[in-house]
Amino acid sequence: MKKWYAVIGDPIAHSLSPFMHDYWFEEHGIDATYIPVHVQPFELENAFNAMKTLGISGFNITLPHKQSIIPFLSKLDETAVVMNAVNTVTFNGRQYIGWNTDGDGFVRSLSAQPVTLNEKVLIIGAGGAARGIAFALKRANYKDVTITNRTYRRAKELAEASGSSALTIKDAELSLADFSIIIQTTSVGLAKDEALPISLENLSMGSLVADIIYNPLETPFLKAAQEKNCTIMNGVGMFVYQGAIAFEKWTGIKPDTEKMIEIITEKLGGNYVNR
Repeated sequence: MKKWYAVIGDPIAHSLSPFMHDYWFEEHGIDATYIPVHVQPFELENAFNAMKTLGISGFNITLPHKQSIIPFLSKLDETAVVMNAVNTVTFNGRQYIGWNTDGDGFVRSLSAQPVTLNEKVLIIGAGGAARGIAFALKRANYKDVTITNRTYRRAKELAEASGSSALTIKDAELSLADFSIIIQTTSVGLAKDEALPISLENLSMGSLVADIIYNPLETPFLKAAQEKNCTIMNGVGMFVYQGAIAFEKWTGIKPDTEKMIEIITEKLGGNYVNR
């Protein structure tokens, strides 16, 4: 019987997950398909029940459902428990189990850059993706991680949970020069005309500035950082690596990530640089 998988989120039209997973299914001769499902927050429980009724074999979760999906799942992997966020769900024939592959996907993409574990890291945002990245950075032994968020309370809560520090947006802007790695995890930038999530006025030249958004390849945040002579990193690597971890959980197969990074980058109109 043909299996089916999905990605749920709001918005979802921009997602390239269907393209990526369908490519891998075809490449490995797997009889399966993967579809995007637009689910607004108030529809989440009904949507999940409908997918179960229709026999979904697994799915991914993107904004804004990474935490709100948790009450509907049978079980969470330890990583998802610690992060309190889920981006991948597997089905073992009886239970739907939540995992988080975001953080590990980002850290793997970061490892391709010339960075050290002692550099000061600033994470902008305190949602599901930020949680995944914060905990994964700590697991990877990054020594100095700080969280900032529009709502300081949420930044402080995530910082306390992950063993990081917290700053208000204003204080983060004033001390931005202290950080050599800045990671933007919010949805600001999905629309090309959106404002920046934080002022980059005090950004140090040569810092590494990452945005987990991959479409567009260059968000206003990354363009502003590039104008200040910083190294920029978009979300293509994180997107592919987290997807590859999910794909392996569903199928037992490790797909070719470097090839997919090249394909996705070129599909979005960018130039691929072999890492």
